[in-house]
Amino acid sequence: MSMNFEELVTAEDIKGAMQRLKGVVNKTPVMTCSTLNEQLGANIYFKCENFQKVGAFKFRGAYNAISQLSNIQKRNGMIAYSSGNHAQAVALVGKILNISTTIVMPNNAPQIKLKATRGYGAKVVIFDPEETTREQIAEIENKDGLLSLIKPFDNKDVIAGQGTVTMEFVHEVSNLDFMLAPCGGGGLLSGTAIATKSLLPNCKVIGIEPKMADDATRSFYSGKLCSNPNPATIADGTRTTSMGDITFPIVREYVDEMKTVSEQAIMEAVRYFYYRMKMVVEPSGALGLAALISGAVKVSGNVGVIVSGGNIDGDVMSDILSG
Repeated sequence: MSMNFEELVTAEDIKGAMQRLKGVVNKTPVMTCSTLNEQLGANIYFKCENFQKVGAFKFRGAYNAISQLSNIQKRNGMIAYSSGNHAQAVALVGKILNISTTIVMPNNAPQIKLKATRGYGAKVVIFDPEETTREQIAEIENKDGLLSLIKPFDNKDVIAGQGTVTMEFVHEVSNLDFMLAPCGGGGLLSGTAIATKSLLPNCKVIGIEPKMADDATRSFYSGKLCSNPNPATIADGTRTTSMGDITFPIVREYVDEMKTVSEQAIMEAVRYFYYRMKMVVEPSGALGLAALISGAVKVSGNVGVIVSGGNIDGDVMSDILSG
């Protein structure tokens, strides 16, 4: 991989994003659970982005990227594709900055995410992932090329925005030995890894994926970009086909390990958050805890876990809880 990483995303880019997002994003809480600490023999700190605007970390990256568009780009409008959290984030930023927004969403996207995206005033275009790709639909919708495409993870400014989660986290809990982050397309994991290594060079960064959507893990260990089209995992935030041209080299350079967890472990973690910590966390947001309680990742000392979001349909939540 003959790529200059400094040209991709740097800690300075993340610091710039911190300035841009000041007073715009929620400074999300860090939570602990003494029962869990006793169970694991370690101190676990959860950075709770389920309390972020739109209920997910995605608002950070969307705002950081969109706020830097030129006036002409803002006038022309923008387009994005996403199964949910990025869709809501882009739609809300469009509403805040008064930019017309088109969002391409799959027909299996959670209803809560679909409804919120429409609620923020975006035009939503639904497609069937069994028949076509979101990229193809976006191209059709943007045939004159005037709309700015805000990619969900393979965008330097989006990654820098996501990195602010960790910068904020480490400023509050500064002595972490491990940092666990979920991985879909790798935007959050990339930003997490860059921020962690710049502030805590010895902290071990571990990316967590569902076994059923393990393309990033296979890519990480093989050195070749692997894909997994339309995986059937309950963690809808990780249903990306593959990492991107920017996130793949960053993850390989800065992340120490990738681990996968079963659907059972993911649901167990959602239940644990709900019953033990009184928090609503979506399956993608529960991946770090799933890795810890299933034993997929063994830890000691101080452990940071990024809880990426809390947007889950009521019927899915009730199925998981009754399980």
